[in-house]
Amino acid sequence: MFTGIVEGTGEIADVTDTDGGRRLRIRTDLEFDDLHHGQSISVSGVCLTVEEFGDDWFDVFLAAETVEKTYLGGVEAGDIVNLERALAASARFDGHIVQGHVDGTTTITNIERVGDDWFFEFDLPESFATYVVQKGSVCLDGISLTVADRRDEDFAVAIIPTTYDLTTLSEKSVGDPIHVEVDVVAKYVESMLEGYADALRD
Repeated sequence: MFTGIVEGTGEIADVTDTDGGRRLRIRTDLEFDDLHHGQSISVSGVCLTVEEFGDDWFDVFLAAETVEKTYLGGVEAGDIVNLERALAASARFDGHIVQGHVDGTTTITNIERVGDDWFFEFDLPESFATYVVQKGSVCLDGISLTVADRRDEDFAVAIIPTTYDLTTLSEKSVGDPIHVEVDVVAKYVESMLEGYADALRD
């Protein structure tokens, strides 16, 4: 699993489309000295598997479902993505539980600078609106963030300068797509409550 604490960014160096999906080569200046074949890595919030790698690059493959469900099916050489390696058992847990299983995408509707910080607003699709709550956790493009404001049709997060500079948010504009993964704990709670409700009805 991941924590949503992005380590830095990488650049799409090459894209190869195949019948079964899409292969990306990602180049990064980050010192991933433990990179190995089969390793899980979060690419803008999408859990992918390292197939091949070199000193400053690695390859991942997007299956058809990933191409369909994420915007990685549309990235091109030169695009920037967020990167995070899977959490080591001995590591500090600074974000929240992130699986890298994207629930869908949303769209940036507004970006505003407030002092040294930034305020990003997003559409709130009905498909995952139930799981986005005021002051709750949400993962956007692989970044663990707190919902600062939640309305009927949109929500907002506050971005500190470190997060803005370290991630792809500094490259984003109004209208750009963003991967969303809601808090998995909320999904488990909903599933358990549905089970109790079913039992009461029986």
